[in-house]
Amino acid sequence: MPISETLRRILLPVIALILLSTNLQAGEVKLAIVHSDSLRATLRTIRGIKSTINKSEDNCEFHECLLAPDLAVIDKQIADIRKFAPELVLTIGSHATKAVSDRIKDIPIVFSAVLNPETSGFVKTLQNPGGNITGASLDIPFDIQFNYFKRVIRGLRTVGVLYTVETANLIPPAKILANAAGIRLIAIKIKSEKEIPEALEKLNREVDGIWSVADGGIFTPRSTRFILLNTLRNAKPLMGFSRNLVESGALFSLDYDYKDIGRQAGKIAIRILKGKPPSQIPVAVPSILWFHYNEKTARHINVEIPEDLIAVAKEVYK
Repeated sequence: MPISETLRRILLPVIALILLSTNLQAGEVKLAIVHSDSLRATLRTIRGIKSTINKSEDNCEFHECLLAPDLAVIDKQIADIRKFAPELVLTIGSHATKAVSDRIKDIPIVFSAVLNPETSGFVKTLQNPGGNITGASLDIPFDIQFNYFKRVIRGLRTVGVLYTVETANLIPPAKILANAAGIRLIAIKIKSEKEIPEALEKLNREVDGIWSVADGGIFTPRSTRFILLNTLRNAKPLMGFSRNLVESGALFSLDYDYKDIGRQAGKIAIRILKGKPPSQIPVAVPSILWFHYNEKTARHINVEIPEDLIAVAKEVYK
């Protein structure tokens, strides 16, 4: 028998096995992505997740799920995800994270674009999440926030903040980090929206500026308008917790790149796929920050934004 024929008979089964193995591996890593809206920020987060994971894993199959508003439909959607049998589930936003984490306890979960994951009850602590969940939050470290506040307001010594039971656990570490930045943080706890005017009046007498935390008990639509008008009237610089507050009248805020948040979630997912338990992976924080400020507010309260921050500002509201 010719050598070429012998090689052909030997190689054909080998090639067939290689092709079969390749086909079996295609889609071998199954990942579910769950979100509750199709906003630009959400889509950027998803792009960050996929681009990061695809660079590391070339055999991924993604199952995307846009949650319905109806709870009965959500239960069916979660059941469909279980049938898909993903190795882990990635969630975008607090609503999707709660819907999934309440229903899935036996599959690793990686959340992204979530504010205050510890306060929300998703993790035990940011450093040691516990359970089957960890992820990438939107929480900008307090020390970074306070140091930006000092850059914007020269001679800043005292800062006030309002909070409720919802965000009470954020205040002790915030005070420590504010002190390290040379700032005395005066925090007033309120029980209801009705207490905001009196609490703000007290802060206005004692502080150089107002810091804000994302607290649903503080920033309702009505109280937000009152806080913005009050700080303008009293010429108190307000650091918003989002650029939406700056657009509405707060002096400035720090914002995040949602694609970067997605990339961080993707990196965490890769670590889990390689065998690291989610309970042992600390929650990631934003690594890319954007500066936003309101030029009209700055003029009104006689604050001059430093030139170096003006130069890098992502958005300027006029």
